[in-house]
Amino acid sequence: MVAAGLLVSGHASAQEKITVWWVKGFYKAEDDALFAAIKKYEDKTKVKVELSQYPIQDMIPKTVAALDSGNPPDVAYADTYDFQVAGKWAFDGKLEDISSVIDPMRARFSPNTVETAFLLNGKDGKRAYYAFPMKQQTMHIQYWKDMLADAGFTPADIPKDWKGYWNFWCDKVQPAVRQKTGQRVFGIGNPMGVDSSDSFFSFLTFMDGYNVKLVNDSGKLLVDDPAVRAGLITAMTDYTQIYARGCTPPSSTSWKDPDNNVAFHNKTTVMTHNATISIAAKWLDDMNNANLNADQRAIAKKNYTELIATAGWPAKPDGSKFVYRAAVKLGVVFKDAKNKAKAKEFVKFMMAEENLMPYVEGSLGRWYPVTKVGQQSNFWKTDPHRLAVHNQFQDGTVNFEFTKNYKFTILNNENVWAKAMNRVLNEKVPVDKAVDEMIARIKAVAG
Repeated sequence: MVAAGLLVSGHASAQEKITVWWVKGFYKAEDDALFAAIKKYEDKTKVKVELSQYPIQDMIPKTVAALDSGNPPDVAYADTYDFQVAGKWAFDGKLEDISSVIDPMRARFSPNTVETAFLLNGKDGKRAYYAFPMKQQTMHIQYWKDMLADAGFTPADIPKDWKGYWNFWCDKVQPAVRQKTGQRVFGIGNPMGVDSSDSFFSFLTFMDGYNVKLVNDSGKLLVDDPAVRAGLITAMTDYTQIYARGCTPPSSTSWKDPDNNVAFHNKTTVMTHNATISIAAKWLDDMNNANLNADQRAIAKKNYTELIATAGWPAKPDGSKFVYRAAVKLGVVFKDAKNKAKAKEFVKFMMAEENLMPYVEGSLGRWYPVTKVGQQSNFWKTDPHRLAVHNQFQDGTVNFEFTKNYKFTILNNENVWAKAMNRVLNEKVPVDKAVDEMIARIKAVAG
């Protein structure tokens, strides 16, 4: 009996395995789709997947610690790798070239998606696919239709032009809704915290409104151009004026990523801009949550289906149509991975449409597909919130600066954008001086 037991355990220990680290999903449906795909992979290949999941704020510190100790996982995915680390890891030679996986499926991706994974290796000076794109996000507007009605307006009254749009929420909606409700409500939720990725994504969207380009296609800085400086000053003035005029909560200069959501859910703001539709999707999740009582589910359903609107941005200040910047979310295989062959096999499996689509759709519209087939799913066309997202992406997108110059991941990590806002608002530094300081920092890091 003992010998048989030893034989069995010896056989079991010989089973091939890979270690996978994956960010914890925002919703149960997201994680369930991941677990289902992993089980399918294990059943098909007989390879054991040792999965570890961590909250988003822990993924980068844990991965960096594993890299420093020389013991990284085989495959890792997090929603912030693209913004903050993937480009630098590729440049430093820490990532495995997975072009053999990505090249054969390249035609499946929509424009301006897989390009984010085409990264520069500083060791050999060549670009290759050092990451895999799972999903993407861009900037949306969400507002309360009932609060707008309290102010005496309908969605048709919202101006389409840039100045008129922001003035409407600030000068018309805010005072009217305060008068009607007697509550200290703010027209806009404007993220400005240094610890918030919302603040830099939102500011860079204002910058895009003014057609400001910080780098050219080869990654060279353009910040010495007087027109670029002027555009940055105008965008920063617009962004900080919302706070200076008292149209966003005083706490918004210290908001972290969840805080504009919380202010919106509490109805202390009528409108906010957010880099996913997680605000609306929270109520979709709640309305189907068996752990809530019937009344709570009914309130959630009313909020999702009747009271919250998802919309795009107004026209640019020059009157042209807005083109949104998309952040494409990346996973990686590490150069020092123990089982690179199986890691690549796993990535290829996860990127198969039948596994990728349920995973992306499990996020209830928070993330948009990177593949053409995924984008044509009825999931995106039968729900007004998701249809608004779909329409924004179908109009075409542009990439972040870090796709051309990886050092912008460092600037995003530091959040030079929100630091400049706080210099203007908390330290009363003139906007042009704060922008000049920001330009100096951009040149020091990314020049």
